[in-house]
Amino acid sequence: MNKAQKQVVDLPFSHKYDRQHAETCRAKHQTGLARRLSNWREIQVASKALKIADHPGIVLDLPCGAGRFWPMLKEKKSRVVIAADNSADMLDVAREGHPWYSEQGINCLQTSVFAINLPDSSVDSILCMRLLHHIGSAKDRCAMLKELHRVTRDTVIISLWVDGNYKAWRRSKMEKRRESHGNKPTQNRYVVSRATIEREFSSVGFGIVTYLDFLPLYQMWRTYILRKR
Repeated sequence: MNKAQKQVVDLPFSHKYDRQHAETCRAKHQTGLARRLSNWREIQVASKALKIADHPGIVLDLPCGAGRFWPMLKEKKSRVVIAADNSADMLDVAREGHPWYSEQGINCLQTSVFAINLPDSSVDSILCMRLLHHIGSAKDRCAMLKELHRVTRDTVIISLWVDGNYKAWRRSKMEKRRESHGNKPTQNRYVVSRATIEREFSSVGFGIVTYLDFLPLYQMWRTYILRKR
């Protein structure tokens, strides 16, 4: 383990990614028209972000999940992809769904985003989709961002839920309604204010190149392209 790596942060949601859940994740993005359109849009956003990041040659896909972004990542034939995930079951499902992965320059790695088993500045860019919105603690978010900063040589592409849109407003109203009825708020996904997350990016040494909204003013998803300072 690299001397710069920290103790792994153990988040409760990470334990759900067993074999059954991994297979569900692989299937769900192709179930129904709405999810297929959402999947298409998210891949489109990630592809555009990689172009803004100057077409990186070595990309760490973390968490790679069931390999949803692999075909898009390998549209650049010479690109080397390190596909990493905390879950061994998720990696198994991803490999089974993409039997061509090793021949196409995709290397799989089981590792935590809080202690990435790679040397400092070892990749050109990190693609980190659909993870940060699971982390409600500023301390844990900053620990994760510091580790991404350590491993990337240049850029990080990262998605999360932000405020300032209709879906975030509606979610806030729903949570307040739950609390008024004596129910605990939902605590497995979090909306972070744009001002807060942008301060956290800066505090660990990232500058914001730009951002891409999934559906401006409506959806919570925002993807930031960050550059290491």
